[in-house]
Amino acid sequence: QAQLVESGGGLVQAGGSLRLSCVASGRTFSSYNMGWFRQTPGKEREFVAGISWSGDNTNYIDSVKGRFTISRINAKNTVYLQMDSLEPEDTAVYYCAAYRGPWYSGTSYLRESNVAYWGQGTQVTVSS
Repeated sequence: QAQLVESGGGLVQAGGSLRLSCVASGRTFSSYNMGWFRQTPGKEREFVAGISWSGDNTNYIDSVKGRFTISRINAKNTVYLQMDSLEPEDTAVYYCAAYRGPWYSGTSYLRESNVAYWGQGTQVTVSS
């Protein structure tokens, strides 16, 4: 079993940057594919970015490509989401996620139903 704890959220002006961190407990962190999701009030939680257990494969939703970067350091049990050129539309609660099963870049794998563990969420607010 894994526990995930996010940090790094906050208030930033449009065009600014934030880096989210997610620290996982447990000795098997390096075997999990990881991801970041986000949710705004009244909307479903949506996939933002994913990374394979080795870090060799990543995937992003179109709206954040070129602005967000997901990475991980297995020795630190940590996955990051570097968010640059932030827009007010990026305002949401961001959740760290650990997937079950082998990596697959398709949307059928990276969706919420394949997440085994969730973090508690961290608020990101981008002002215009």
